[in-house]
Amino acid sequence: MQRLRLGVIGTGSVVREIYEYLYFKSEYSSRISVEAICDHNPDNMKSIGDRYGIPDSRRFDNFRDLIGKVPLDAVAINTPDNFHKEPAIYALEAGLDILVPKPTADNVRDAHEIISKAKQLGRFVGVDFHKREDPRIKEAKARFLNGDYGKFQSSVWYMLDKLMVSDPNHVPRFFSTPDFASKNTPVSFLTVHMADAFITITELKPLFVKAIGYKQKLPALKPLPVDGYDLVDTEIIFENGGVCHIITGWAIPNSAHALTVQSARIIGSEGMIDLNLDMPGYHEVIPDGIFERNPMFRNFEPNGLVSGYGMRSPGQILENIIRFRISGIHDAELNKLMDPFSLGFFSSLVCEGAHRSLETGENSKAGVVTGKQVILKDLLIQEIGEEGRQYYDS
Repeated sequence: MQRLRLGVIGTGSVVREIYEYLYFKSEYSSRISVEAICDHNPDNMKSIGDRYGIPDSRRFDNFRDLIGKVPLDAVAINTPDNFHKEPAIYALEAGLDILVPKPTADNVRDAHEIISKAKQLGRFVGVDFHKREDPRIKEAKARFLNGDYGKFQSSVWYMLDKLMVSDPNHVPRFFSTPDFASKNTPVSFLTVHMADAFITITELKPLFVKAIGYKQKLPALKPLPVDGYDLVDTEIIFENGGVCHIITGWAIPNSAHALTVQSARIIGSEGMIDLNLDMPGYHEVIPDGIFERNPMFRNFEPNGLVSGYGMRSPGQILENIIRFRISGIHDAELNKLMDPFSLGFFSSLVCEGAHRSLETGENSKAGVVTGKQVILKDLLIQEIGEEGRQYYDS
């Protein structure tokens, strides 16, 4: 097999910030060939297409045309979370393998359908949760599973973005649509990262979810207010009785030293872990202010390549697709790569549970929504029927 022939569905902000480097300027670029691109936004597609020489005949506004008219081995699906399923199923049925950025889908029904279809057709799915490749997360996982910290008891994680991420009044706009923060929440955008990082470390299944949301800053924005959450505190109770709080938001002042301020603490019966995720590299002092640079996530090397775990995480998935297509992957390894933990199923479940909790919550005049507890196994059975039991019984 020569280069992996890749079709790219979606060329917006996630490609601009991460994946264009993976495709064209990373150590993995020599193993792949971007054959075609697709986007409803012609400006996004033209920007990427012109920069990297994608012919006009290989630019599409419909993923079905991209898949049907260009010989491909795999597709990277960079669409909004609620639009992962349709192109994923279509690609799998066309005999292609897929790479999806977190989450697998924004709801468990879609995630289940993608996973089930891939297994039914014998195809490969990889989901890019890049924090899994952060060396701190990997080390914490190894030590936790070795029993170094005893039984998990309690944990707090936070991940807070600058206001510019959710503010449609910010110039230049950080994301491409003015209604981004009203159609999305900190849960779908940020909690999913931290939930997956925690579940990756502990390999525990979540049982119950309850969320409290705050709508105070975004509705007060001018001239364009946003009907959305500033902050959400999601409480998750796991199968061993331990509890984890994941606090996420996107309304801290733009003067913050980093685009995302984040950290975590995990407490066990025999010890604890402080994950200083807020200190990923070095501080720089320049005329514009004091900033945190994160070369561990994305490192611009002198030779022009971009490295770091932000490249390694999706890059390893592409390498696995190549291995899968050339010579196959041993059954034991493949089963592990395609199990619910690896494909982020429980992270999608936690986030849908948090959203359901908020939807059924009580609203106060102070802009606080206090959600009700959601039993995740019941939610699964409600959404996908008796098949939902397999995720907890296996």
